[in-house]
Amino acid sequence: MSEPPRFDRGHTDDLMSFLAASPTPYHAVANAAERLEKAGFRQVAESDAWDATAGGKYVLRGGAIIAWYVPEGAPAHAPFRIVGAHTDSPNLRVKPRPDSGAHGWRQVAVEIYGGPLLNSWLDRDLGLAGRLSLRDGSTRLVNVDRPLLRVPQLAIHLDRSVNADGLKLDKQRHTQPVWGMGDDVRDGDLIAFLEETAGLPSGEVTGWDLMVHSVEPPAYLGRDRELVAGPRMDNLLSVHAGTAALAAAAGRGSGLSRIPVLAAFDHEENGSQSDTGADGPLLGGVLERSVFARGGSYEDRARAFAGSVCLSSDTGHAVHPNYAERHDPTHHPRVDGGPLLKVNVNNRYATDGSGRSVFAAACEKAGVPFQSFVSNNAMPCGTTIGPITAARHGIRTVDIGVAILSMHSARELCGANDPFLLANALVAFLED
Repeated sequence: MSEPPRFDRGHTDDLMSFLAASPTPYHAVANAAERLEKAGFRQVAESDAWDATAGGKYVLRGGAIIAWYVPEGAPAHAPFRIVGAHTDSPNLRVKPRPDSGAHGWRQVAVEIYGGPLLNSWLDRDLGLAGRLSLRDGSTRLVNVDRPLLRVPQLAIHLDRSVNADGLKLDKQRHTQPVWGMGDDVRDGDLIAFLEETAGLPSGEVTGWDLMVHSVEPPAYLGRDRELVAGPRMDNLLSVHAGTAALAAAAGRGSGLSRIPVLAAFDHEENGSQSDTGADGPLLGGVLERSVFARGGSYEDRARAFAGSVCLSSDTGHAVHPNYAERHDPTHHPRVDGGPLLKVNVNNRYATDGSGRSVFAAACEKAGVPFQSFVSNNAMPCGTTIGPITAARHGIRTVDIGVAILSMHSARELCGANDPFLLANALVAFLED
């Protein structure tokens, strides 16, 4: 193995800025695109004809971004090296009729998205962000990044058994945040407030995709600041690392033998079945069009896909010191121990032995240690975009990630060095 890379706190500082600036998938892809633009990438529209020019390109669709770099002289059958990730996180999302309230409280009606740890959203200062759809068909991002809402917990005096019997939350009745006082609840109040915030005329907003977020910024934690606490690490940590790795790999230019790709999808937390999810046609369409734009045939497309590899990068579980018995007894991944290689023989993860070899080679080239993760047999694991990508596109896929605690909480916890180690492994993978 090469010498391990020296820890660059600048990478983790930048991750924390990325997390804070990306309260929604729409903000995350906008911020990733801005970073790629600075690295020389240019946006291409799906509705336009694509050309064969070399260089970095990307497409945006809602909360998803696909970006790739074509080296000078790359043949049509050149295989792809893909870093896959997802932009969404479990949270509370605003309903079509958002204005509600009772007993002198004004509230916002929300729906549960994905599988959040609901208790982590209680008694926390919350902002509101997302995408506004306007009357002329355009969209506008909005981010109220100040204490605006709160989901108040019931006082212990009114639930004396809560510590003995555990907190039990009804998803409909107990998760609706308050945002003001008053008995006169009027339809349109929340959207009118957001129109004013965004500097839009009254009645301009005709649709919305809005969600709440914790306004507490990411922070270093611990005696030696060796940990990072922050929101949406699952899975913006991987989106950030993949963006940085793609920009670095593109710096090699014609030295690349494969085409590096970043594929960051939306809707992973609820099954990936959407036009911007991993189970949709977006990635396959982009890769095929890249082949055909360079004069390739269906045979070239088949050759390119057959030689391609995807690293599906998502967070995984570090061993929890208070619940070590919930983990596999022979696999106890630690924070700052390097990225995880995630394995499940029932294909909840896509990794097999040949995939392990690919990831091991990338880590060896980068001088990065890695750890193996499998679930306790008595506790079936979740899944990722990995098996979906492998099955939909016939591309060899390997599931990896960074070990964290408090997954699906409003704030999660990782080692301060692991994001940097992951990014270095991804650079080595993309550079082949």
